[in-house]
Amino acid sequence: MPVEIRIGTQGWNYDAWVGPFYPTGTRPSDFLTVYSRAFDSVEVDSTFYAVPAETTIRSWVDRTPKGFVFALKLPQEITHEHRLRDSTGASEAFFERARQLGDKLGPILVQMGPDFHPAELPALVDFITRVPRDLRIAIEFRHRGWISDGVLALLSEHNIALALVDGRWIPRRQMLALAARPTADFAYIRWMGPNRDLVDYSRVQVDRSAEVEAWSDAIEAMSSTVTHIYGYVANHFSGHSPATAREFQARLGQTPVAPDLLGEQMSLF
Repeated sequence: MPVEIRIGTQGWNYDAWVGPFYPTGTRPSDFLTVYSRAFDSVEVDSTFYAVPAETTIRSWVDRTPKGFVFALKLPQEITHEHRLRDSTGASEAFFERARQLGDKLGPILVQMGPDFHPAELPALVDFITRVPRDLRIAIEFRHRGWISDGVLALLSEHNIALALVDGRWIPRRQMLALAARPTADFAYIRWMGPNRDLVDYSRVQVDRSAEVEAWSDAIEAMSSTVTHIYGYVANHFSGHSPATAREFQARLGQTPVAPDLLGEQMSLF
């Protein structure tokens, strides 16, 4: 069975995308619907700050086509405040809410901060043993000490993906090498960029063609070892993530939807 590769962006609610990506005049309430005509998945950042209401979940489902998938970030209350030591049942409550997406639920990203050190391994072990087996979970470490054979073996035992991140915390070459050692039956990739200096999200300002080529090669290589690959581009990676996501799609043999065609599709609705 061929691997399923989903490329998207981190978030969709950006006014700066109106014009270069969303057709001029697109209302914020229509952003997600228009986005879903170009990409079949998105990473939701807002869930990092709060558990989405049931009405929000229903809205996401209603505004996207069949086959669209949402990747959700676990709330910071669990990852950063409780540091995975969840005694309040917050993670179970979040998982239950996430399940309301039905077949539109993709992976759940557990994004840990750079101050989450390997000395806190017992908290990680306890959390992993409580994760429901019916969910796809990816965990992102921002401290290099977590990248060890023991931790990779722990993740593999529980079919939890090590999130591969092109950012400032762990060298790209190390992340690319880890692509050859998947810890789950799916892969999760985040293209973050080295810093947050880029504040104009309307255009590409950094040439990332070399990085796109390197990561595309890694994706093609891992396609025989996993069943699903999810990859999400941040605006800080090149300046305008939809353009970079389309570049990945083209490099991987997919057919990108040009922004000017989104306007034509809008006229059909």
